[in-house]
Formats: sequence, C-alpha cells, structure tokens
Amino acid sequence: MDIIFIEDFRVSTQIGIYPREKAMPQTVEISLQIGTSTTTAGASDDIHDTIDYAVVVDRLRRELGERHFNLLEKLADYVATLLLEDFGASWVRVSIAKLGMMRGVRRVGVVIERGSKG
Repeated sequence: MDIIFIEDFRVSTQIGIYPREKAMPQTVEISLQIGTSTTTAGASDDIHDTIDYAVVVDRLRRELGERHFNLLEKLADYVATLLLEDFGASWVRVSIAKLGMMRGVRRVGVVIERGSKG
C-alpha cells in the first residue's frame, strides 16, 4: 500500500463543548496519511488515477467550515469516513490537534486509524 500525506493543514471549524469554544470557530491542525495504490498513477502520470490532495484540502476546508463538532474524536472520525467513502482510500490515519488550548500546552489532539470495510 502506498501513502499520500498532507501534513500540518490548518483549517477553521466550530469545535468544542465549552461556551467560549462555541462562540467562534477555532483553527485546528490536521495531518493525514491516506492509504491507496499509486501504481496506476505512477504509470499514467494522470491526476485522475490517484487521490488529488488539492481536492481533499478544498473539500475539508469547505465541509469543516460548515459544521460543528463537540469532540476532536468525532471530527477525526468524520474526516476518516469522508476519505474512505468519498475518495476511495483503503486506509487512513487522521491526526487532529487544537492549538494553544491550555496554558503551557502547545497542542492537544487525537490520532485515529480506519480501514475500508471492503
């Protein structure tokens, strides 16, 4: 299996359970590892034969800008499901972090891995 990766992608979304978090969007940092075969794209040199990371970033920016999540775990699961179902990934690792949420802590977050059912 090959991996397409997107690292340290920052996006604004509504995330959190506390009133101060619900008052305005927050920036989260997302890193993705997307398992897929790049054999066909490697031979054809055609973007249509792979997962286009620019399309992934645009889609996540749009989708996450329109939604609210209480927990990072739900946000990570949403991203993983989108990659598996809409982009045809066979496996994903999703890392999502809130930035500067607590004094003396640079980042807090979750890392999840999911595989396709098929």
